[in-house]
Amino acid sequence: MSPDAPSRSGKQPAPQTGSGFPRAARLLKHSDFDRVYKQGRRHFSPHMTVFFLPQAERHSDARVGFTVGKVLGGAVQRNRIKRRLREAVRLRRSTLNGGVDIVFNPKKSVLTVEFAVVLEEVGRAFTVIAKKLAEK
Repeated sequence: MSPDAPSRSGKQPAPQTGSGFPRAARLLKHSDFDRVYKQGRRHFSPHMTVFFLPQAERHSDARVGFTVGKVLGGAVQRNRIKRRLREAVRLRRSTLNGGVDIVFNPKKSVLTVEFAVVLEEVGRAFTVIAKKLAEK
């Protein structure tokens, strides 16, 4: 069986690029989300709002979280939005410098817009965040 062939379960193996989205790179605690919302700055784009705050204790990596409320649809739609955003962040994460907490708050349009647009907006947000943090 070739390495590109799907397994018996019908799923293809995950690509071995080494650029995953590790647990250390995610915002997980409710208190961290609250802190970013209340003390952080915002960046607006057509399909999402991005909140960011420099980390007080300076973790090695930037940490990213996602908030997708029930107003955006049922569980299937919300999970699809999170998967699209997570993949875009995974692909663009290398442009970020460490020491910042970021929360993505998407709009419903993230579900229907082409992935290239989502990827571009995430990359632009990371560039703006890096620039604003460098000003300080």
